[in-house]
Amino acid sequence: MRITQHWLNATIINIIDRTPTVREFELVPEDAGPQTYAPGAHLQVRLPIAGGEPQTRSYSLIGLPNTRCYRIAVKRMDAGRGGSLHMWQLTTGDRLVISEPQNHFLLSFDAPEYLLIAGGIGVTPLVAMADALGAHRTRTGVSVRMVYGARRSDQGDEFAYADDLHRALGTCLQRVNADAGERIDFAAEFARLHPEAQVYCCGPVPMLDAIKEAWIAARRPTQNLRFETFGNSGRLASQPFTVRVPRHNLEIEVAANVSLLDALEVAGVEVLYDCRRGECGLCAMDILSVDGELDHRDVFLSEQEKRSASRLCACVSRATGSITLDSAFRAIT
Repeated sequence: MRITQHWLNATIINIIDRTPTVREFELVPEDAGPQTYAPGAHLQVRLPIAGGEPQTRSYSLIGLPNTRCYRIAVKRMDAGRGGSLHMWQLTTGDRLVISEPQNHFLLSFDAPEYLLIAGGIGVTPLVAMADALGAHRTRTGVSVRMVYGARRSDQGDEFAYADDLHRALGTCLQRVNADAGERIDFAAEFARLHPEAQVYCCGPVPMLDAIKEAWIAARRPTQNLRFETFGNSGRLASQPFTVRVPRHNLEIEVAANVSLLDALEVAGVEVLYDCRRGECGLCAMDILSVDGELDHRDVFLSEQEKRSASRLCACVSRATGSITLDSAFRAIT
């Protein structure tokens, strides 16, 4: 049960392959032009996965707003939940159901220094931030750097939007090629920063976990580290699992390509949610028992909460085997 949502029909007007695995879609909402938005914003897209109930996917908006279209990019993930494969089957002229722009990853302009960190497809929300901060640097002289980790080999270059980022940041953009064995040294990057610098990062959950660990070790202000995840990555491959909800007397099978939140909603279990990206925490549910292994894929719960196996975020997290969850439902007596 989302707090508020306004869905719009949109038409795909152009498709561009940015890398061998990253495809960009230009979308125009019907009956209205694109709305303005701040850097860090995203769209939610409703997709009819495998002929079943529509499922929601979130995609960051690429670049600063324009009056022509929205731009989103989708990485092809053959082992994912089906959203990327569905998107890659679409062609120019096809229609989608989208939300209005939403933002849980706002950029502020009051820091003395900025560092952007991207991992793979996590570059997408940072393109607009790089554009905005590049202009901000020209006006104020504030320091802005970006470290971008991706893959480049004979099989292809996965540094999507590198040209756009170079135009915005010039030599302050550093690329780190994983195929060449290069790694981002987060501790060293943070040691270079002004004490009140802000860091904005997006990428797979293991990378964000490493960033948070290095940030805490550096004893930097928690509020100055800001991040977003694209939600599909985890420690374990997605596989079917069972969830029991005693308050509803339900046992639900969650398919490998369906989120726990979607499976609960289809079964009639109302769960409060908002971001669907493992960031806001509204969909966190109490865990009563686990017979298997949890795969927390959120960036909301603390490491201590994850280790305690007391709660999970239903929108992105998964499990192996079976889990038993409590819900907010209380019978009226």
